[in-house]
Amino acid sequence: MPLYLGVDDTDSLRGMCTTFLATELVRALSEWDLIGYPRLVRLNPNIPWKTRGNGAICLRIGKGRGAGFRVGSIDGGDVFAYERGTETAPSEGIAAIAARVVERWSALEDPTTNPGLVLLRKPPPPGLYWRAVRDVVRKRDALRAIRGLGLRREWKNGRGVIGAAAAAAWRPRDRTYEVLAYREPSRWGTPREISATSVRGLDARFPSTFNNYDPDDDRVVITPRTPCPVLCGIRGDDPQELPAALASLGGERPARWLVFETNQGTDDHVLRDPRAARPWTTIQVSGTVLREPRTLPGGHVVFPLRWREPIDVLAYEPSKGFRAVVRALAAGDSVRVVGAIRTTPRSLNLEKIEVLRLAPVLRPAGNPPCTACGRRMKSSGRGAPYRCRRCGTTRPRSDAVLLESPRQIAPGRYEPPVGSRRHIAMPLKRLPRTR
Repeated sequence: MPLYLGVDDTDSLRGMCTTFLATELVRALSEWDLIGYPRLVRLNPNIPWKTRGNGAICLRIGKGRGAGFRVGSIDGGDVFAYERGTETAPSEGIAAIAARVVERWSALEDPTTNPGLVLLRKPPPPGLYWRAVRDVVRKRDALRAIRGLGLRREWKNGRGVIGAAAAAAWRPRDRTYEVLAYREPSRWGTPREISATSVRGLDARFPSTFNNYDPDDDRVVITPRTPCPVLCGIRGDDPQELPAALASLGGERPARWLVFETNQGTDDHVLRDPRAARPWTTIQVSGTVLREPRTLPGGHVVFPLRWREPIDVLAYEPSKGFRAVVRALAAGDSVRVVGAIRTTPRSLNLEKIEVLRLAPVLRPAGNPPCTACGRRMKSSGRGAPYRCRRCGTTRPRSDAVLLESPRQIAPGRYEPPVGSRRHIAMPLKRLPRTR
């Protein structure tokens, strides 16, 4: 069994990237082989103290057996991994090498960066991963899960040991892949030169890829917005396609790249049991729209959902055209929603929605006829009954002639534009491909 080397919380909102540190670990640990793809494991996206994408890494290392396969390139040299490896014991020497890499590249000057590293002879129980991706894990619980399995290193308050251990605990039920490319250090912090035209064509040229380009916002999504070492990241279901997809891009060429196995695009963070809903969790629930959606100051759209309790569902302004879907809902519609529970005010922040059934929406089509003489009756004023001007007969307002209005929405699944999706949220494109 290989060693499990997990690392987390090395970046900051202003720069660095834990996945770049993975490439440095691969280089520093070149005496050992990668067993399987390096892993990028996203954890609960609702954690308030996370840096950016709340992603941890895990490298499985040992002595490879059989034929290797190419998973990357670092400074012109190919990186290979192996399907299987010989058993290796955790050692202080390996931990010391990894610790030096963490100390060299972590954003330790940032008060929110608290790195952690684990080196384990076997993975912790998978329950640790599921708690970390769906809920909040205390550090003491993470330490209990890895007790007796190997070594750990912590910096500052060491909170990163939680994500490091959780990444090592991941046993994929579903998985995707991402090729991450990194820039020459001299270019860090400068504008990235990626051809938007080539990115627009990625889905057509490489059908297994997803979340490449946002046509709603006319924006390339594979490039980050921070001055970090990452040039771009292309995600997909077929790891064999990703290096070719990267090579097809015009513009700036990467100094190194690595293909990661990930839980991105899997919906692993979604709780299917509504009874488990609490702040900082993401849930999937079905219910009925109670009232017509309304637009709040700032452009957010909200509607009340009857679930086990009424709860406001919000589509935020950055979701752009997705809000038109929400505005098209009406009282009585049956929907299934996925979203994060917010504490104050208590609400569900919408990630995607499925319209299950549309309720009829009726509109007045005219005044009713007089029951005595057949003439069209007239309104007597707001809230007053209809009255026939010829014979004086009255009819209640509820007798108005109503017709069913056409709806501007159809049953089906809807999601925000590419640029507004969470890393771990499953895009609709993946639904038929899920393994």
